[in-house]
Amino acid sequence: MYARHATALLVASAFCAAAPALAQSYPAKPVRFILPFPPGGGTDTLARILGGKLGEGLGQSLVLENRPGAGANIGAEVAAHTPPDGYTLLMGNVAHAINVSLYSKLGYDFVKDFSPVSLLASTPNILVVHPSVPSRNVRELIALARSRPGQLDVASSGSGSSAHLAGELFNSLAGTKMNHVPYKGGGPAVLALVSGECAIGFATTPSVIEHVKAGKLRALALTSATRASFAPTIPTVAESGVKGYEAGTWYGILVPAGTPAAVISRLHAESVKVVKLPDVKERLDTMGYTGIGSSPAEFAAYIKSEIEKWGKVVRSAGVKVS
Repeated sequence: MYARHATALLVASAFCAAAPALAQSYPAKPVRFILPFPPGGGTDTLARILGGKLGEGLGQSLVLENRPGAGANIGAEVAAHTPPDGYTLLMGNVAHAINVSLYSKLGYDFVKDFSPVSLLASTPNILVVHPSVPSRNVRELIALARSRPGQLDVASSGSGSSAHLAGELFNSLAGTKMNHVPYKGGGPAVLALVSGECAIGFATTPSVIEHVKAGKLRALALTSATRASFAPTIPTVAESGVKGYEAGTWYGILVPAGTPAAVISRLHAESVKVVKLPDVKERLDTMGYTGIGSSPAEFAAYIKSEIEKWGKVVRSAGVKVS
């Protein structure tokens, strides 16, 4: 009996001694960062703002890999099925929480197959219209949409995306019936808006803010609960007459479940450090992001709350993807 206890203590001591060593030696090669959307959208923009600095902190290159498709599910499935060694990261976002209820079958389990590292940032969406649309504010858009039911096209980054459900929530609360047009990511959706192929969008702020400043798109309202410091003159949808309206997008790092705690701790420490750097914070603010940098436990709890929240919206809107 004593021998067994002694052996167990030796094993435990060895593990505890190895954990700091593992954290110090990791990473020993470049780290793959899977972005489940195409270039040009909010996920891609944030990753490019943070990627270089995070790589510097880790002492290795952070290789950004766009793996778009199936509403962010292809990239997530690829990441879920890689070895849990810390050399593959996933940029998760609100789409993954939505997909839990949206899809009847997924090739991964967003809660069981991943370990959260940190909630990096969030951003409101912006209700934008092409300049050809006569509406100058939300009330005028509602009046136009009610006079032309099913005739106004709303571009989104894909079926079930945050942009799609932001539009569905708007239809539900404003009593409108606008036509949803899904694209393969935020970048293509924004191109459709700028070209006039689609009239309306509930796009992520980073993907459209420069087009708004250039006059290529007109911003009618933010989807957040309160006005934002980066655009204090843009009202919210709620204060523009659609009471109770609130939607937005968030982004965070996840790794495959089973990744060593020491590796997660290192990734968390470095990612939080990057988000809080003054020059990074300034860029995030300019682009419409709010830096966060949560703990793994806080991010895990937030994911569960988001799955519950958007599950109710999906069921209410009757949206389903097979």
